[in-house]
Amino acid sequence: MTPFLDSELSADERGPRARFHVIPMPLERTVSYGSGTAKGPQAILAASNELERLCMGTEACAHGIFTEPEVDCTGPLPQVMSRLALRTKNSVQQGAIPVTLGGEHSLSYGAVTGVIEALGCQVGVLQIDAHADLRIAYQGEPHSHASVMNLLAQDGVRLAQFGVRALCAQEVANRHRNKVFYVDAEDLVTNGRHAVDLPDDFPEDVYISFDVDGLDPSIMPATGTPVPGGLGYYQALHLVEHALKGRRCVGLDVVELAPNGNAAWDFTAAQIVYRLMTIAQQASV
Repeated sequence: MTPFLDSELSADERGPRARFHVIPMPLERTVSYGSGTAKGPQAILAASNELERLCMGTEACAHGIFTEPEVDCTGPLPQVMSRLALRTKNSVQQGAIPVTLGGEHSLSYGAVTGVIEALGCQVGVLQIDAHADLRIAYQGEPHSHASVMNLLAQDGVRLAQFGVRALCAQEVANRHRNKVFYVDAEDLVTNGRHAVDLPDDFPEDVYISFDVDGLDPSIMPATGTPVPGGLGYYQALHLVEHALKGRRCVGLDVVELAPNGNAAWDFTAAQIVYRLMTIAQQASV
């Protein structure tokens, strides 16, 4: 498997002591519309070779990017989540920021759980997404991609959602029950909002979960559940960057890329990954 940013990294920048640990997770088990997320990690890694080192005026890769072997996605989903949790836990314990490449969104449960176990403190999840993912055991599967944020909320994880524009009545109720902070896509897009402050009591340690379907399909059509009226490319990234001010990024994932043969969308996802690494590094300084 091609390492992330392989063409640009020096030998010193790609070792296991790197600041960022990239964890490929080709999970595709509960998709409910389009398919192809299993090919997402490899597509992102391949496209990353075409990225430039410089991003936002700095070179986050100079702090090191280590690409791990992909996670085994076979077997019962709870076991799969435990494998990923062990990976992200080990990364955090080594002083790194785990960067999980999906794969379907259900993987965020394992990734976030491992980060929390390593830190031993409360972590808030900042979610860019077209969907709230707060359904209860969607289609009978607790670990469904449509239920991942419900599982985390049940574990007491605080959630902040930006860009949602497709949700059901059950999810509306779960938002209120779990005191989810949210600003939905119609408000953000029609009012051109690029900055939203998180609540003062939101955890200082933040995990970023970026579902590429949070973007408008005109920008990112290569996803299994595209929804019109989505966020702009810079808008989504600015929302994350602003929300992290005064806080620390302790992990991130980019999920739901379903490659369709157009390299532009793979490159877009790879650029998002690297931009989020840069934002995370700047927030930790």
